[in-house]
Amino acid sequence: MDRDPQGDLADSSPLADDAAALSPDRESAKAKTVCEKALVVAQGKHRFYSLVLPSDLLAETCMVEPRVDNPIDGFQRLLDQKRAKSIARYIDAGFGTVPGAVVLSAQARAHLTYDKETGALTFRKDKKAFLIIDGQHRVYGFKLAKSSVSVPVVIYNRLSRAQECRLFMDINTKQRPVPNELLLDIRRLSEVESETEALLHNVFDLFHTRKDSALANLLSPAERKKGMISRVTFNAGLRSIKGAFVGAPPEEVYAVLNAYLRACRHGLGLHDIDDNIANPALFKALMLLFTNVAERVADRHGGKYTVGNFEDVVIPFFRRLKKSDLPRAGLTHTALHEHYSKALSAGFLLKQWLFA
Repeated sequence: MDRDPQGDLADSSPLADDAAALSPDRESAKAKTVCEKALVVAQGKHRFYSLVLPSDLLAETCMVEPRVDNPIDGFQRLLDQKRAKSIARYIDAGFGTVPGAVVLSAQARAHLTYDKETGALTFRKDKKAFLIIDGQHRVYGFKLAKSSVSVPVVIYNRLSRAQECRLFMDINTKQRPVPNELLLDIRRLSEVESETEALLHNVFDLFHTRKDSALANLLSPAERKKGMISRVTFNAGLRSIKGAFVGAPPEEVYAVLNAYLRACRHGLGLHDIDDNIANPALFKALMLLFTNVAERVADRHGGKYTVGNFEDVVIPFFRRLKKSDLPRAGLTHTALHEHYSKALSAGFLLKQWLFA
């Protein structure tokens, strides 16, 4: 970063072609000037200003430059309007805070100045005063929101476009998003789970803790691990059949599904691959198959969903499949389900129903 001769952050000087934008009327110019207290923070070779600004002011003074609008030197991503609107709704609903700092780069037309004695940072209220390095969706959300909130802001000054690009890359490549598995736990702790999410969470916990669980030692609650079923995979599988358990308590859902999955593991065991139940595509495909299997158990055994009754239906099904089908490489869980449905139906001829 460029430094001024005195070692402090250098201030933007007006561009030659910006002169016309400055009103000769001092009162008008003063009305367009913002002055806020700020701290100068040093991190390695970089120094920046840290302060708090109203969200509506950020909406009026910040810009982005997606590559589609500025293919020569634009570097930021296209705006996801759906994401920005959700931020606006969150702010207007008064649910909480948006504590992450918005990172900006002051442009020349901001005429940014800093008074070291008073700690006052001054800049012009101009719609292109700052380029957003990080936080474009938040700022656009602020613009859409009816309410205004205080926002932590970091402002870099006198960065070249190359430095802005490097800073953008550093921020967006060195940060890791929170895993979806952890977010599911956080949703429970923050008491914002939906009824369906609460049911899936409780059923997962039963499979994770019960000694008779068909998925014992194959579940990973908080992170994604190879050879194990995460909460995200488990929930995706059960969501496809949630209509079968409307109003049922977790214990009942667990009892029926556990009997089904134990029967499935016995079927996989015929091919010596019972642990393949943890394969995400296979697990979700078998869950999609559950409704068809359960209907056959109900017809044959009067709705008694025991391991033995499930085996009566699924063991012949697994015998008709090849080891390479469990799962078949390259097929999605929906494609696997279609293949499995045909294999399941192939074994149920009319004479089986008549003489069972």
